[in-house]
Amino acid sequence: MEFQFIAGDPALDLVNTVDWTGQGLAKERLTDFGGLTRWAEGAGVVSRRDGTRLRRMAQSKPQEARVAYRRAKLVRGVLQRLFGSLAEGRPDPIALEQFNRLLGRALEQMEVIPSRRTPSRSERFQLGWKGREERLDSIVWPVLWSAASLLASDELFQVSVCGGPDCGWMYVDRSRNGLRRWCQMETCGTREKSRRRRVSK
Repeated sequence: MEFQFIAGDPALDLVNTVDWTGQGLAKERLTDFGGLTRWAEGAGVVSRRDGTRLRRMAQSKPQEARVAYRRAKLVRGVLQRLFGSLAEGRPDPIALEQFNRLLGRALEQMEVIPSRRTPSRSERFQLGWKGREERLDSIVWPVLWSAASLLASDELFQVSVCGGPDCGWMYVDRSRNGLRRWCQMETCGTREKSRRRRVSK
């Protein structure tokens, strides 16, 4: 299955790599570490070059790749519970505590480094990650940072869950009137309209 990037934030796009149905998870899109790297490329979390490098590294470190893959799915579950509870107006303190533990481990690797895009005479800086070249689990660090930034922003109140049954995808509602109801109109929106037509006949 192809990845979709409709959420407006990498943290929510990670949540949207599976369907959250009343019967459990369905249509898993993150099937292995290689798939995780391809998702990360599409989400803008890593460059294509870094994605290729991570896949090569995973081939020589299969056990580490499996651990990193499981860690990414753990992060996804925590983000789903945390943002889902906030979207419903019922914050989950346990999910927040779990998120903060994951975030804390990631932030141990964050550093400020000189930007390579500015002249040296007017030095500027950017955020970077120590060990990103050597650790496969580094792929989720910028996702956690993005989630933290979203949680601390005014856009938190625009995080919504798709109104389609058995979907559970999330997005930042940046529509002009703030009334977006579906992850995608051509999928969940169309299905709901078809269902209403059947019911009204």
